[in-house]
Amino acid sequence: MVQTRKVSGVKTRVTHTATGLIVRYHSTDVVVVHNGEVTLNTNGWKTVTTKRRMNQAANQFGLGYYVFQEHHDWYVCWNGIVYPFLHDSIVLNG
Repeated sequence: MVQTRKVSGVKTRVTHTATGLIVRYHSTDVVVVHNGEVTLNTNGWKTVTTKRRMNQAANQFGLGYYVFQEHHDWYVCWNGIVYPFLHDSIVLNG
């Protein structure tokens, strides 16, 4: 079974900053939390592992979103509202 509760895995690093945190997978900051704003970034790599790291971060740090896929399209559910993940990144704030 794949672990989804905490951020972990190969080529993954969590950095805590004075204003939030960064989850880096390979060379991409896939989750950046800065002053309460959450940026999710695939850098063009919409892979199962990228999505897993995003969801691990949401679970571990209580960020209130989850990323899922239907028919090759990505979506983010945040505060009960589903948003299409149309580009390489999406910003959640408010």
